[in-house]
Amino acid sequence: MATKKKIKRVEIIDETDVSVSDNFFTDKEQDDILTYCEDSPYYWGELDHVGLPPVGMVHNIPEEHEIHKLVRNKIETSIPPIVQIPFYRMYVNMFNPHDNPFFHVDCADDSHGYTFLYYPQKDWNLNDGGETQFLIGENLYGITPNPNRMVMFDSRLQHKATAFRDRVRFTVAIKYEVN
Repeated sequence: MATKKKIKRVEIIDETDVSVSDNFFTDKEQDDILTYCEDSPYYWGELDHVGLPPVGMVHNIPEEHEIHKLVRNKIETSIPPIVQIPFYRMYVNMFNPHDNPFFHVDCADDSHGYTFLYYPQKDWNLNDGGETQFLIGENLYGITPNPNRMVMFDSRLQHKATAFRDRVRFTVAIKYEVN
Protein backbone atom coordinates (compact mmCIF):
# COMPACT_ATOMS: atom_id res chain seq x y z
CA MET A 1 0.00 0.00 0.00
CA ALA A 2 1.45 3.33 -1.05
CA THR A 3 1.93 5.96 1.61
CA LYS A 4 1.02 9.54 0.98
CA LYS A 5 4.01 11.86 1.16
CA LYS A 6 3.48 14.40 3.93
CA ILE A 7 4.60 17.88 2.98
CA LYS A 8 5.09 20.19 5.91
CA ARG A 9 3.40 23.56 5.92
CA VAL A 10 5.58 26.21 4.35
CA GLU A 11 4.91 29.66 5.80
CA ILE A 12 5.68 32.25 3.15
CA ILE A 13 3.25 34.88 4.39
CA ASP A 14 0.83 34.96 7.32
CA GLU A 15 -2.58 33.50 6.54
CA THR A 16 -4.22 36.93 6.73
CA ASP A 17 -1.55 38.77 4.71
CA VAL A 18 -1.89 39.79 1.11
CA SER A 19 1.41 40.40 -0.66
CA VAL A 20 1.47 42.79 -3.63
CA SER A 21 4.23 43.10 -6.21
CA ASP A 22 3.98 45.77 -8.91
CA ASN A 23 5.75 45.72 -12.30
CA PHE A 24 6.11 41.97 -11.92
CA PHE A 25 6.94 41.27 -15.57
CA THR A 26 8.78 43.24 -18.25
CA ASP A 27 6.61 45.33 -20.60
CA LYS A 28 7.11 42.75 -23.37
CA GLU A 29 6.13 39.87 -21.07
CA GLN A 30 3.06 41.79 -19.90
CA ASP A 31 2.07 42.38 -23.54
CA ASP A 32 2.52 38.69 -24.34
CA ILE A 33 0.39 37.62 -21.36
CA LEU A 34 -2.37 40.12 -22.18
CA THR A 35 -2.42 39.03 -25.84
CA TYR A 36 -2.65 35.41 -24.72
CA CYS A 37 -5.60 36.28 -22.45
CA GLU A 38 -7.38 38.19 -25.21
CA ASP A 39 -6.87 35.48 -27.85
CA SER A 40 -7.66 32.37 -25.78
CA PRO A 41 -10.92 30.39 -25.91
CA TYR A 42 -12.96 30.40 -22.69
CA TYR A 43 -15.59 28.13 -21.22
CA TRP A 44 -18.44 28.87 -18.83
CA GLY A 45 -19.29 26.71 -15.85
CA GLU A 46 -16.55 27.16 -13.22
CA LEU A 47 -17.99 27.35 -9.69
CA ASP A 48 -16.66 29.54 -6.87
CA HIS A 49 -18.25 27.13 -4.40
CA VAL A 50 -20.43 24.00 -4.60
CA GLY A 51 -24.08 24.98 -4.66
CA LEU A 52 -23.50 28.42 -6.20
CA PRO A 53 -24.16 29.23 -9.86
CA PRO A 54 -21.21 29.71 -12.24
CA VAL A 55 -19.93 33.25 -12.80
CA GLY A 56 -17.49 34.43 -15.46
CA MET A 57 -15.51 32.33 -17.89
CA VAL A 58 -12.26 30.37 -17.60
CA HIS A 59 -9.36 29.27 -19.78
CA ASN A 60 -6.91 26.68 -18.44
CA ILE A 61 -3.32 27.46 -19.45
CA PRO A 62 -1.60 24.25 -20.60
CA GLU A 63 1.65 23.45 -18.78
CA GLU A 64 3.52 23.13 -22.06
CA HIS A 65 2.55 26.66 -23.24
CA GLU A 66 5.21 29.38 -23.11
CA ILE A 67 2.95 31.68 -21.04
CA HIS A 68 2.59 28.96 -18.40
CA LYS A 69 6.36 28.45 -18.30
CA LEU A 70 7.01 32.21 -18.13
CA VAL A 71 4.58 32.87 -15.28
CA ARG A 72 5.55 29.85 -13.23
CA ASN A 73 9.29 30.47 -13.64
CA LYS A 74 8.92 34.11 -12.60
CA ILE A 75 6.96 33.17 -9.47
CA GLU A 76 9.31 30.36 -8.49
CA THR A 77 12.46 32.46 -8.98
CA SER A 78 10.94 35.46 -7.16
CA ILE A 79 9.65 33.39 -4.22
CA PRO A 80 11.92 30.31 -3.94
CA PRO A 81 10.10 28.68 -0.96
CA ILE A 82 7.00 28.21 -3.16
CA VAL A 83 8.69 25.27 -4.92
CA GLN A 84 8.26 23.27 -1.69
CA ILE A 85 4.50 23.31 -2.31
CA PRO A 86 3.10 21.27 -5.21
CA PHE A 87 1.92 23.28 -8.20
CA TYR A 88 -1.82 22.77 -8.68
CA ARG A 89 -3.26 24.85 -11.52
CA MET A 90 -2.92 27.94 -13.74
CA TYR A 91 -5.81 29.52 -15.60
CA VAL A 92 -7.31 32.83 -16.75
CA ASN A 93 -10.52 34.20 -15.25
CA MET A 94 -12.52 36.42 -17.60
CA PHE A 95 -15.31 38.54 -16.15
CA ASN A 96 -17.64 40.67 -18.22
CA PRO A 97 -18.99 44.00 -16.94
CA HIS A 98 -21.71 43.44 -14.33
CA ASP A 99 -20.59 39.87 -13.51
CA ASN A 100 -20.86 39.46 -9.74
CA PRO A 101 -18.65 36.64 -8.44
CA PHE A 102 -19.07 35.09 -5.00
CA PHE A 103 -16.75 35.06 -1.99
CA HIS A 104 -14.82 31.80 -1.81
CA VAL A 105 -11.59 30.13 -0.71
CA ASP A 106 -9.26 28.42 -3.17
CA CYS A 107 -8.57 25.17 -1.33
CA ALA A 108 -10.45 22.40 0.41
CA ASP A 109 -10.95 22.40 4.19
CA ASP A 110 -8.24 19.78 4.67
CA SER A 111 -5.59 21.48 2.53
CA HIS A 112 -3.57 24.66 2.36
CA GLY A 113 -1.61 26.56 -0.22
CA TYR A 114 -1.07 29.89 -1.91
CA THR A 115 -2.89 31.67 -4.69
CA PHE A 116 -1.30 34.21 -7.02
CA LEU A 117 -3.39 36.60 -9.09
CA TYR A 118 -1.86 38.55 -11.97
CA TYR A 119 -3.55 41.57 -13.60
CA PRO A 120 -2.34 41.82 -17.23
CA GLN A 121 -4.38 44.80 -18.46
CA LYS A 122 -2.53 47.90 -19.71
CA ASP A 123 -4.45 50.60 -17.85
CA TRP A 124 -6.70 51.08 -14.87
CA ASN A 125 -8.24 53.94 -12.89
CA LEU A 126 -10.21 54.03 -9.67
CA ASN A 127 -13.62 54.30 -11.38
CA ASP A 128 -13.01 51.18 -13.48
CA GLY A 129 -13.66 48.90 -10.48
CA GLY A 130 -12.23 45.41 -10.82
CA GLU A 131 -10.57 45.11 -7.42
CA THR A 132 -10.12 41.79 -5.67
CA GLN A 133 -11.90 41.93 -2.33
CA PHE A 134 -10.63 40.10 0.76
CA LEU A 135 -12.58 39.38 3.94
CA ILE A 136 -10.10 39.50 6.84
CA GLY A 137 -11.77 39.15 10.21
CA GLU A 138 -14.87 41.30 9.95
CA ASN A 139 -13.30 43.80 7.55
CA LEU A 140 -13.44 43.97 3.77
CA TYR A 141 -10.28 45.06 1.93
CA GLY A 142 -9.78 45.68 -1.77
CA ILE A 143 -6.61 45.24 -3.80
CA THR A 144 -6.71 47.34 -6.93
CA PRO A 145 -5.98 45.59 -10.24
CA ASN A 146 -3.08 47.84 -11.20
CA PRO A 147 -1.53 46.84 -14.52
CA ASN A 148 1.27 44.28 -14.26
CA ARG A 149 0.54 43.57 -10.59
CA MET A 150 0.94 40.18 -8.92
CA VAL A 151 -0.89 39.44 -5.68
CA MET A 152 -0.14 36.47 -3.40
CA PHE A 153 -2.26 35.21 -0.50
CA ASP A 154 -3.03 32.14 1.58
CA SER A 155 -5.58 30.07 -0.36
CA ARG A 156 -7.80 29.78 2.74
CA LEU A 157 -8.47 33.53 2.73
CA GLN A 158 -12.03 34.48 1.71
CA HIS A 159 -11.92 36.61 -1.46
CA LYS A 160 -13.77 37.49 -4.65
CA ALA A 161 -13.24 39.30 -7.91
CA THR A 162 -15.21 42.33 -8.97
CA ALA A 163 -15.90 43.19 -12.60
CA PHE A 164 -14.69 46.22 -14.49
CA ARG A 165 -17.41 48.77 -15.18
CA ASP A 166 -17.21 48.77 -18.98
CA ARG A 167 -14.77 46.13 -20.26
CA VAL A 168 -13.62 42.57 -19.79
CA ARG A 169 -11.43 41.86 -16.75
CA PHE A 170 -8.72 39.21 -17.09
CA THR A 171 -6.89 37.72 -14.14
CA VAL A 172 -4.31 34.96 -14.38
CA ALA A 173 -4.73 32.67 -11.35
CA ILE A 174 -1.86 30.44 -10.22
CA LYS A 175 -2.34 27.96 -7.39
CA TYR A 176 0.00 25.87 -5.27
CA GLU A 177 -1.71 23.46 -2.89
CA VAL A 178 -1.02 20.64 -0.43
CA ASN A 179 -3.82 18.19 0.34
